[in-house]
Amino acid sequence: MLSLLLWGYVVCAFGCLDGTQNEGLSSVGTIDNPYNQGQAVSGITAQSGGSVFLIGSGIYDITGPAAEIGMMGFAVPEQKTAGIHMRLRSRAFVIGDETKRVVFVSADLGQIFQMVKVKVSEKLAANPELSRYYSAKNVLLSATHTHSGPGGFSGYFLYDATINGFVKQNFNAIVEGIYQSILRAHNNVKPGRILVNEGRIEGCGGNRAVEAYNNNPAAERARYESNTDQTMTLLKFVGLDGEEIGTVNWYAVHPDSIGPENKLISGDNKGWASYLFEKDKGANYLASKTFVAAFAQGNAGDVTPNIGFSQAPPALTFEENPSLENAVLKQYTKAKELYNGATRELAGSVDFRHEWVDMRTLYVASAGTTTCAAGMGASFSAGSPYDNPSPAPLFPNGTTVDSVQWSEDSGRAALYQLLSGAFAFAWPATHDAAYTQCHAEKPVLIPTGVAHVNLFGPTMTPQIMPLQVLKIGNLAVVAVPTEVTTMSGRRMKDTVKTELASVGVDTAVIASLSNSYASYLATREEYALQWYEGACTQFGPNELAAFQQEYARLSRAIVSGADVAPGPTPEDVTDQTVDLTPKVVLDDKPLDKNFGSVMAPPAASYARGSLVTVQFWGGHPNNDLQTQGSFLTVEKQVNGAWVAIAWDWDPETTYRWERNGISYSKITITWNTKNASAGTYRIRHKGHWKSGWTGAISPYEGVSEPFTVL
Repeated sequence: MLSLLLWGYVVCAFGCLDGTQNEGLSSVGTIDNPYNQGQAVSGITAQSGGSVFLIGSGIYDITGPAAEIGMMGFAVPEQKTAGIHMRLRSRAFVIGDETKRVVFVSADLGQIFQMVKVKVSEKLAANPELSRYYSAKNVLLSATHTHSGPGGFSGYFLYDATINGFVKQNFNAIVEGIYQSILRAHNNVKPGRILVNEGRIEGCGGNRAVEAYNNNPAAERARYESNTDQTMTLLKFVGLDGEEIGTVNWYAVHPDSIGPENKLISGDNKGWASYLFEKDKGANYLASKTFVAAFAQGNAGDVTPNIGFSQAPPALTFEENPSLENAVLKQYTKAKELYNGATRELAGSVDFRHEWVDMRTLYVASAGTTTCAAGMGASFSAGSPYDNPSPAPLFPNGTTVDSVQWSEDSGRAALYQLLSGAFAFAWPATHDAAYTQCHAEKPVLIPTGVAHVNLFGPTMTPQIMPLQVLKIGNLAVVAVPTEVTTMSGRRMKDTVKTELASVGVDTAVIASLSNSYASYLATREEYALQWYEGACTQFGPNELAAFQQEYARLSRAIVSGADVAPGPTPEDVTDQTVDLTPKVVLDDKPLDKNFGSVMAPPAASYARGSLVTVQFWGGHPNNDLQTQGSFLTVEKQVNGAWVAIAWDWDPETTYRWERNGISYSKITITWNTKNASAGTYRIRHKGHWKSGWTGAISPYEGVSEPFTVL
């Protein structure tokens, strides 16, 4: 396994990872199956086909280990968590009519891995109340794709290798947090209306694979004003009593405005935009019912926010990171405009279809052949040249089976030699003519669909994919388990809208990185050039056609009312994992100090706009994640009492952890006072420490001396 993890570092460094409960709920009619979900709320029934829906929102903390865990997205092994810039959240929305419900979740994660979908579904099934309404079929889990969160929550080797294994603490925090957000949305269900609005955002993202995009047919490209999808589609949820419940929008741009040198957990541009919108609406992250604003991901596979940059800077402030400022504020500003201007109501039935598909053998009628067992192409090793270049490129972008670099490069022979020991029993498959020919222009660098971590373990990546379509009145949500390129998304939206037009659907959105993760999805024409995104299109040249075929089939089933076979059940790989990440053995501090003692105090006073810094002797943050809590509070003296005014989820604060000696932890808390009013303040730190004698984990607190902001 050590040799495999060493190989994983070599391979994965290439960078293709890129409310309170409502009372008075009562059933209407007889519930004779999980989706006959008629429900009256306060005497009003949501009617199928009407404009009154049952709607509820919920939000919950999914922030994982804040120290010593590899971060997910850039696949840089040296990028390990060392604190918090902003907490990560799961934002859930329940939408239903008198017969059916759906759930849409947008989570501040790099990906939604397949085991997360499976385990959240299991938790829903184990709850007698929730299992009446929700299952894997009608629950859609989507990731924003932040590149600044802890990893190790896949269970599949390729995605956990640079993290040093599967981190159950992070996985469990994510699964539980998503589940709790759904539970809250369910408990907060009430009758209401959904308004929809659309608008364009220019100058927020640029196409990072123009060469590949331009290989799409000229006539098709001429249909669009831009080589990125600039449309933001927004839903506004309002109760019949006028209560503003929440909002969700879909817009296509990578949340990698913060570069790989950063080691603080953050939601990046989409998480920050959500925070600003929720702050405007007075959201309370500690309440069980509050306003929720999700900035969900669209077809952003080839869209970078880092216009004019070779790679995103690691800075966490607008002043030092103009790419971050631009992406945050343009999404936030447009969302506010669309929200305030929304007048068109969604109307129609709620429905869904879902299937598991074995992508190794799916017959694609339009191509007259099947998809392929997964494989990562040679250009996978190059990374995206504009905002996520590989630290160790073996082959350049555009490497095909006919490229000199592939056919003659001596590095390929060395690579085969390295792999022969790690995957001796699986590697011969890459020499199989049918396998290599199936991938057409792609020279397979890593046979993820046939290589196993061990003789009895799973393949390096999942091969059975969940495909899903939600219908919410006249809106269709297409759940795609990949990073979707601009043109791929446009084609899938056209496919689904065409099939669902007869039942009133006139708007469609792509919810990418949903329910599982299989890297990228490029068009056939983009695939032919084997740019980064094409090399990461795992299931071969006809993957997009296969997805379009299946989404059309799911949509036709919605129109006809037909059932869809569930497909093959994916295996549970969570018990077949290894975790070699550091663990907390004990916490210690100087003999004359306590946990929470101030190491470096604040100054007596600060001018507004200054940065306040306080250091504490503390414990390791992984002892307790402070879920639905905070490692810090900034407190202001108001009428003789101390009132918390900022926490570790506010972007003007940072919580940093640093190893001091062998077992000491130095905690550095900063607060930017640019938005502070004059007054007297102090900073409090909360944490937990672990005894080396008993293993017991105990809480502690520390508080600084007061200081003034002038």
